[in-house]
Amino acid sequence: MTRTFSNEILSLNRRLKILFLFFLLLAFHPPAPSQSAASDRDQVLDVLGKMKNHFQELEDYSCEVEQIYFQNGEEFRRIFFTYCFRKDGQVRIDFSYPQTGTTLFYRKGEPKATILPIRSLRGLKFRFSVQSPFLKTFTGQQIDQTDMGYFIHFLDRSLVETVQPGFDFREEKNEVAFVIVARDYIEGKTLEKYRITLSRNIWLPLRIERYSLENIPIEKSLLRH
Repeated sequence: MTRTFSNEILSLNRRLKILFLFFLLLAFHPPAPSQSAASDRDQVLDVLGKMKNHFQELEDYSCEVEQIYFQNGEEFRRIFFTYCFRKDGQVRIDFSYPQTGTTLFYRKGEPKATILPIRSLRGLKFRFSVQSPFLKTFTGQQIDQTDMGYFIHFLDRSLVETVQPGFDFREEKNEVAFVIVARDYIEGKTLEKYRITLSRNIWLPLRIERYSLENIPIEKSLLRH
């Protein structure tokens, strides 16, 4: 009987050791990749594919844009304009505020753009290099970095080149939204966050929000198609 009791004690100790080792392995075993993160990535890739397909079918498009700029996290400037893009690469921007009456013309691939400071006076115009400070936004964006093809390529490249901690993918009846980490779309140097909201009807952006990695706002584009 003593031997049986001793055997039971040894068996119990053995089971406790096995359980201890099991929980120890669980504690130090690296977690498997999140199924949710993988699913979000697949959904973002699917959205990007729809953006590409829709863009290929477009002959031209136009939208009303409200551009908001931030400095040290605080809003300091708003600009309103109508943006028009033709499939042959021609861009036209009609400013409504604060540069009321000003129009900018640019054709993709050309080294210069044309500014009409007074839209009604067609003979009064100026030509500037696309790198000219006169043609750059407050964050340094050039006119040749504004078309949808450039933006789609930026998203495509960022998904390949940049580690994505998570996409925060959200889907509603008429729109989808996601977050990507990317090198800034102007110079490609600084890592930033971009929250993109798109229409599910036309697969074009409704909002493009740009933040630092610390979630400090840099600029926001609100688009009405």
